[in-house]
Amino acid sequence: MPSPQSHTISKFEKVTHKGDIATELVGHRIITAPNFAILLAYVLLAFLAILPPPSNAQTQPLTIGVLASPPFVIGNDGKFTGLAIDLWEEIATKKGWEFEYQEYKTFRELIEATSSAQVDLAMTSLTITQQRALKVDFTQPWFDGGMRLMINTEQGTGFRGIIKGLAQAGFITAYAWIAFVIIFATALLTFFDRRFDKSFPVRWRDGVAESFYTVMSVVTSGRPPSRKNLFGWLGRIWQALWLVCGVAVLAFVTSSVTSVMTTLAITNQINSVDDLAGRTVAVLTGSVEEDYAREKGLAVRSYTSLNAAVAALTNDEVTAIIADAPVLEYYAHKNSELPVKVVGRIFEHDKYGFALPLHSPLSREVTLAVLGAVDNGRVEELKTRYFGANP
Repeated sequence: MPSPQSHTISKFEKVTHKGDIATELVGHRIITAPNFAILLAYVLLAFLAILPPPSNAQTQPLTIGVLASPPFVIGNDGKFTGLAIDLWEEIATKKGWEFEYQEYKTFRELIEATSSAQVDLAMTSLTITQQRALKVDFTQPWFDGGMRLMINTEQGTGFRGIIKGLAQAGFITAYAWIAFVIIFATALLTFFDRRFDKSFPVRWRDGVAESFYTVMSVVTSGRPPSRKNLFGWLGRIWQALWLVCGVAVLAFVTSSVTSVMTTLAITNQINSVDDLAGRTVAVLTGSVEEDYAREKGLAVRSYTSLNAAVAALTNDEVTAIIADAPVLEYYAHKNSELPVKVVGRIFEHDKYGFALPLHSPLSREVTLAVLGAVDNGRVEELKTRYFGANP
């Protein structure tokens, strides 16, 4: 029989106290407080595991695609510097991002690698266009650019250029006939003097040389060397006719060369795209300039690097290079020994930005960082570093 101080305990629930440990009997199962704490810890860990990682969490270095385009990206033995590189590295340092560079040879390869998420971000003198924006995300623009022309300052003025101009004008054929007449006159004069001039050299080679010298004297100066008059007044008339022919040939050659050089000087004055009709231009593979030149109907040759394009320009393989204005200006400044210069005004104004794969989780953070660098004047400081105070 229970004592009066006892409490009624149900079949399924009983609470007792023994020291500092509380024991609950629930449905005949015992759960102690320490066991409950362990169970709660497991639940908390499972909950944390399914949460998305923080936005700045990084499990592996970012892959940054680059394309050498001084002064924006300057490659040197696998290391990179430049305006775009400096801007990115400052952003990455502030964000605590680790990264590694992956170099690409053409704009097309760089855009495709970004579109397929082979790289986390792409940088160079990368123009923002609608066509590209369908494949990749762009940050806010951080540089205003455009297109300009680079030409060869010695184009058409060398010997090869003059010969080419004479051939195009049809003068080479006339020169060939003049050469034939000179050879024929040399042979005729040799036979004539051997028959009638007793003092003429006996050996054939000496005689031919003497006759050739006489003919060329008439052709190049209009004056024959002193010769005996073997036929009186008829001989003088014959010599006079020779002088007239020589003066005519000399005048023809001089005027034709002068006219060709004048024409070359006029036609080689290139200051805008309108002056490039019917001529071959160089562009960089996969660049917006390549698309622009083809849309304009120009004859285009694509090159993987600006160095290759400049080599073609100096070898007269192309008439001009169409490329980004700041890139051409920087190249001409750094390679002042080359016979090239940048001409005309900037056309087709555009803007540069960083590119990321579509819907990249980094797009917002990088864009905000770029806006901050533009707003606080850091981008202008970098421009001054690479282009000077008055670019």
